[in-house]
Amino acid sequence: MTLDILTLLVLTSTNLFMLAAALPLLMGRHISASARYAQGSILAQAIGWAAVIAAGSWYDMPLSTLSMGSLALAQWLLFRALRGWLGPQPGEGLLIALVVITPLGYALAFHDYQWRVGWANFLLAGGMLIAARATLWPERRASRGWRWLLCGCLLTMAFFTSARGVLGAFFTELYPYFRAPHPVNILASVAGNVTLVLGVVALLVAWREEAEAELHVLAMTDPLTGLLNRRGFHDHAQALLSDARRRSEPLTLLALDIDHFKRINDTHGHEAGDRGLKLFSRVLRTNQRGVDLVARLGGEEFCVLFARSSREAGLAFDARLRERLREVSRAELGFEIDFSAGLAVHTDAQQSLDQLLARADAALYEAKHAGRGRLVQAGD
Repeated sequence: MTLDILTLLVLTSTNLFMLAAALPLLMGRHISASARYAQGSILAQAIGWAAVIAAGSWYDMPLSTLSMGSLALAQWLLFRALRGWLGPQPGEGLLIALVVITPLGYALAFHDYQWRVGWANFLLAGGMLIAARATLWPERRASRGWRWLLCGCLLTMAFFTSARGVLGAFFTELYPYFRAPHPVNILASVAGNVTLVLGVVALLVAWREEAEAELHVLAMTDPLTGLLNRRGFHDHAQALLSDARRRSEPLTLLALDIDHFKRINDTHGHEAGDRGLKLFSRVLRTNQRGVDLVARLGGEEFCVLFARSSREAGLAFDARLRERLREVSRAELGFEIDFSAGLAVHTDAQQSLDQLLARADAALYEAKHAGRGRLVQAGD
């Protein structure tokens, strides 16, 4: 069977345009910036290969230059998608430079076949290598399956693109034009179609993982305040409790309840009540340490779990919170917000999280019945 280069290129471009049209329908309208960048990368590749095919018939120089720019842009867009999925990546500045200099150098040296072919292919291969490196540079947890698959696709195409550059720049008689039926060129075109399919599969898996992670965050987060909800608090607090037991370190829990919250709603309206909840949450976050957990357990009930901290840490936090809350609530709401608090320290290795919460809630109940606006400590 004889493989025709033009047929393979048309197949690649057609598949890319079909995928560029199908992905938005598959992913829907409400997707992340990373998914948008991935879609843009597919579209840029489609335009690039279509321009390569069209350049063989008319307007060779502008269409060929457009193709080089589009293919370089596709690598940057893919890099941006990976950055959103995996975290900050090194090399973005270099990729942006490649988007500019790849088509520019190609256009300026268009009448020197060896120079323009070597220039464009080597720079495009360099962009693929930067993107491939980004798949192996995670700042966030993600499964390795799709990352290795995408990395393999990029490395494969970087190899064949470099091989095209070597043929065009140094062995021109073997590769005198882009559609030359050289074995390397044929293999590169076949590999382009194969890696296209596998690469899109990898991108779809990455998008699915992102969607699942977002659903997990929504399930663990209070929508009004952005704090952990009761379920999220339990999941994270269990890990802190296990760590405290293993290290024989103290763990302190502060249960909080906004005083007279129903009166705030009745007097100032539910919108003011929501603003008060958001304000209280913001002040909690600004006063917490990075290792502590802050959660809204429901209604006007909140809690703070202090990791590796004794009773004194909870008392100091309570004092800071009351002072700051009075000041900020007067300025932003026009009325003061105060709260009652119950403090419990984890002292028994056999004590569960629910038992610790029950002790803090009992102390909070005492604080409310003692007149509110105060903290009561649970006995050991």
